[in-house]
Order: sequence, then C-alpha cells, then structure tokens
Amino acid sequence: MSIDALLEISTLPNHAPAFDQIGEDDYLPAIEKAIAEARANIEAIRDNDVDPTFENTIVALETSSEKLDQAASIFYNSLSAVGGDKLHALAEEIGPISAEFSNDIMLDEKLFARVKAIYDAKDKLNLTEEQQTLLDNTYKGFVRSGAMLDADKKKRYREISQEMSTLGPKFMNNAKKSMEAFELVIENENDLSGIPEGAIEAAKMAADEKGYTGKYLFTLDFPSYLPVIQYADNRDIREKIWRAMATRAWSEDGTDQFDNSENAKKIARLRHERANLLGYPTHAHFVLERRMAETPETVLDFLEKLKTAYKPAAVKDLNDLKVFARDEHGLDDLKPWDATYYSEKLKQKLFNFSSEDLRPYFPLDNVLDGCFEHFTKLFNLTFTRNDEYPVWHEDVKAFDVHDKTNGTFVGTLYGDFHPRSGKKDGAWKTSYRDQGLLGGKVERPVIAIVCNFTKPTKERPSLLSHGEVTTLFHEMGHAIHALLSDVTYQSLAGTNVLWDFVELPSQVQENWCYEKETLDLFARHYKTGETIPQDLIDKIIKAKNFMVGMGGLRQVSLGTLDMQWHAFDPARVDDVAKFEDEVLADFKLFDRLGGPTSTAFNHIFAGGYSAGYYSYKWAEVLDADTFELFLETGLYNRETAESYKNHVLSRGGSLPPNVLYQNFRGRDADPDSLLRREGLIKPGTEKVA
Repeated sequence: MSIDALLEISTLPNHAPAFDQIGEDDYLPAIEKAIAEARANIEAIRDNDVDPTFENTIVALETSSEKLDQAASIFYNSLSAVGGDKLHALAEEIGPISAEFSNDIMLDEKLFARVKAIYDAKDKLNLTEEQQTLLDNTYKGFVRSGAMLDADKKKRYREISQEMSTLGPKFMNNAKKSMEAFELVIENENDLSGIPEGAIEAAKMAADEKGYTGKYLFTLDFPSYLPVIQYADNRDIREKIWRAMATRAWSEDGTDQFDNSENAKKIARLRHERANLLGYPTHAHFVLERRMAETPETVLDFLEKLKTAYKPAAVKDLNDLKVFARDEHGLDDLKPWDATYYSEKLKQKLFNFSSEDLRPYFPLDNVLDGCFEHFTKLFNLTFTRNDEYPVWHEDVKAFDVHDKTNGTFVGTLYGDFHPRSGKKDGAWKTSYRDQGLLGGKVERPVIAIVCNFTKPTKERPSLLSHGEVTTLFHEMGHAIHALLSDVTYQSLAGTNVLWDFVELPSQVQENWCYEKETLDLFARHYKTGETIPQDLIDKIIKAKNFMVGMGGLRQVSLGTLDMQWHAFDPARVDDVAKFEDEVLADFKLFDRLGGPTSTAFNHIFAGGYSAGYYSYKWAEVLDADTFELFLETGLYNRETAESYKNHVLSRGGSLPPNVLYQNFRGRDADPDSLLRREGLIKPGTEKVA
C-alpha cells in the first residue's frame, strides 16, 4: 500500500482512484502530506509580489489543494460506503487537522486582502459569467468563514470549527452502531407469517452468515426492516422492530453508549454560536443567505402552506386506515407499528395489488440496464461496464459513460448497491472528482451512486421494490447532473449548486418510473421474461397518491423540525424528546411511542442538510413543474431534453439556480404544480381537492 495512490494523479482510465493500492493506514499520512503541499501553494499565492489577478489568486486558490481534495474525497467516501471502527476513529483525528488547515486559509488577512482587491475591482475585469460566479463564491466563502472577524472572534471561530469537525462523524457513527446493535432473531416459522418469501430467504441467509443456523435474522437495514413492518402478521414482532428503529441512538435515561442527544444539542449550539460570531441571528439565517429561499421566514411560510394542504389529507388517510383496521380486521387501537402493515392491506383492497406483486418484475440488473437506456433516450448517453477500474468492494460495478452521438467520453460511474456491515444506511450520490480543472487540464468526472437495495439470495436475484426503483432513478438523476457538467472549475461543476436546487435533477427522474414507456424498458419477470402487464402498471399509477397526505405531512414535519433546531436559539433545547413533542405537536398523528427523530437525523446533524431539509419539498415543486413540460412535449422529446441538459444540467453552479431554471422553462416554477401532481389541488384551480 502507498500514500501515492491517494495523492498522485492515477494512470487508470479517467485518473480514477487506485482503490486496490490504498490501505486504511495510508489516509492520515497522505492527508498530512497533502495539507503541507497545499499550505505551501497557498502561501506562495499569498506572498506573490505580483499584483493580485483573477488567474494568480482566484484560479490559483481553486486548484491549490488538488491532492488534498483527492485524498479527502476517497477517505470520506470510504467512511460512508465502507465504514468500520478504524475509519471512524481516523475521521475524528483527520477532522480537526482539516479544520485547522481550512481556518488557516480563510482567516489569513493577507490572503483575504488579495481576494478582496479582485472582488472590489470585479466590474472592471471583463470576466465571463462562470468566472464572476467563482470570484463571488471565493470572496463570500472567506467572509462566511470569518475573514472579517477581529482577533478574539477568529480565535473562538477556530475553536468552534475544531470541535464541530469531530461531532458530525461521532453522530453518524452512533446512529450506525445503534442500528447494527439490534438483531431480530426468529426461530418459530409461524412468526414469519405474511413476510414475503424473498425476505425470508434473505433473513435465513443473514442468520447463516452470523452462525444462527436454522433461524432467521432481521435487522434495521431498510431491505430487512421494511418487509417486517409492512407484511408481518405477528403484531408483537412488528412492534419490536418498530421500537428499535424508533429509538435509534437514543435512550430514555440517556445512558445508552450510542445516545446522540448531547451530540445533537452540541452541534446545534455550536452552529448557532458560529452564526452569531459572523453577524447572523441564527444558523438558518447564515445558511439560507446562500439558498434560493434566502430567509427562514420564506422557508417557514413554504412549509406552513404545505402543511395546510397535507394535514387534512393526512387526517383523512389515518381515519380511513383506522376504519379499515377496525371494520375488516377487528383492530380498535391502531399504533405506529400497525400503520405500514394496514396501509399495505388497504392498498391491496382498493387497487387489487400488493407492492410485492411488482418485485418479480424488477430484478436489479434489468432495472439498471433499463435505467441506462432511459438516459440514452433522454440524453444520448451510453454506459459500458469496465472491469479495469479497481473498486472498494467486490459488490461495486464500474462503467464508462460516453456520448452516443460522437463517442465523446463523458465520465466514470460506480454503482454500489447492497447493504453490508459498516456501510451507512440510505442512498446517495457522491463524487470522487468533479468535472473541471485537474493538473491544468479540464478532466471528466468520477461519480458514484451508493444504495442499500435488497440483496440477492441463492434462490433469486436482487429483486427491487418499486420504491427502490424510484430510488435508483433518483440517485442516477444526481449522477447524470454531475456527469453532464460542462464548466471549467470543479467547485462549480455538477451538483455544486445551491442546496435547495440540487434535488431537482434527482427527483424529476422519479416521475418516469410511473410511465409505461419507461417501465417497458426494464420491467420483466425474472423467471419468465414476461413484460409487466398493463393492468399492473395501471394499478401503480392509480395508487401513486395513496396515503400522500401522511407521507407529505411526514416530510414537512421533518423540514419543520430542522428549522426549529436551526432558525431559533437551540439553548432552549434541554430534553430532545420533549423539544420534538412541542415543536411537532401540530403534526402529530400518533402519540410518540419511541424516541425522537433528531438523534438519528443524519441529514441535518452529520450531512449537508442543516436548515435545508425543506429543500426536498422545495425541489419537488421544481421537478413537478419540469415534468409537466415533458408530459406536454413527450417523455423523451429531444428538444425538451436538450434544453434541460443545456440550461440546467451542464451548467452546474455557474449561474444562480433561478436564472438556470428561467432559461430552461421560460418562467419561474408554478408553486401549485406539486399539489396538482399529488391530487391535492384540482387542475385549473387553486382549491384543495
């Protein structure tokens, strides 16, 4: 193993990482060496006797830490996709080192003076739009990182950064460890009643791997958890696994070693203090200054409008569910661990199909091939498996992406699809390198999508639920955004856009998963090869908005919880569970019978969504409005797809999102498009249906 594999531009195709040459012991020395080199580069920029120019200061800063960026991206991606105690321990060691280096740059008065001189003269420099954006981002990045603070405040800013650099990884590790600590081992086959055969096979295989011979093991990994909570007839088992999921990283008395209550409070309080140091009332004010929404008031008004639409629908959904459970199943006290189970039963009654009826038509390999063909039809891309790329786990597949029209190389795509010990839960897109300058030359991106889909068993391949199909299309939407990037600077490439815009390219792709023309590309029975029947597609479409009220209210409640943490002084939070009960009282459909959501809310405490979780719903408005145009012109209309590619996807963050969207759509997004799609507003009116 060698640290050079982390630092040098590799000789692999597209300079992709040499994972087979990287060991866990290489990360720390590589990052320390890369920081020393980057520090020397930046000192040379700072001490340059030549007057500051865009090239010798702004571009030089953009490219000053290429080796560090490469090593850090590989490390932090491995932390999420591989995990393990050693990498998490390294994260707590590397975080403060990286934070100190970042602070040394951003708090350097002489360096900032060079940046400010260029920024003050920007109107005279005849810069391109992209160069103007890079200059603006660089200047504001310094200011928002404390460059204009006095000495005492800079000292405190450094202390906050140091502490926060370890808290996020700790929070994520606790959430993951808490999940992994739970095992539901079933010995009596009668307790498996209702659970789909594929899930039972997977549980048997998982038990065998753990040495529980002749038993069945279910975990909190979503492909294992969902079949139990959705289909298990045994109510006690449903309650047991629900309570485990609902109490992740929390304990009633605070004694659990993975309890994240204190970490959540510390993170929120440090963010608030940092915002105050920089002159902002709250962390949300600080964050939203660089978002489409701009202010906490805009976000809170947006969430309140959605709540007004979703809550009556959610109450009706719940009442329908209670009546159904009582009248047809004799259950008088519907609890949270019953909701998913009876929702599935009610859906079967109303639409005459089960979610499991779809799974045989969605073998992962077919769906992946169909997803690729979908993007061929939209953007003329081709995806070719390439085993020359080393990978970080044997499950990972690598692909070369080309433009079908002229054969131009577009980028590298990895797919990592199944859960395993250490790997973070959920699904995400990530970059090992964004498109843009590398070693003085504009290079193509290296992108990955990471998921936790149902694993194959000895008897059957990986069969996806329809929800997992939409997840694949969602993450591929992010990946395509990154792959089609056509800018000069990596920091403006692909998904490096304002956070409440970033979900548009991903969420819009989910819409095609309900269209026959798209489903026919890949939905074939894994045994017979039979195309998914039209009547089943019709049922999927009819059931699309089933329980949309409860689902929408849940998302809005999470966005509201995030804002309550970050748009107000978090010093008011003492007991995390009590705090949640108070701020979410108006969203409550059930009494809280588990722990608070906050202690496992990785998105806002260990990810990039603090004061930004609302962006999922914000972007849904954009995606609904975008897809309406495809419905009008044709699902694969070349002119519409090219316009979307050229005005939105390829431009990354080189222009403000509202400008990108207006250039594409010819207007701002219609704010009612989402509620129309969900059937909560009647077409042609603004009245709730």
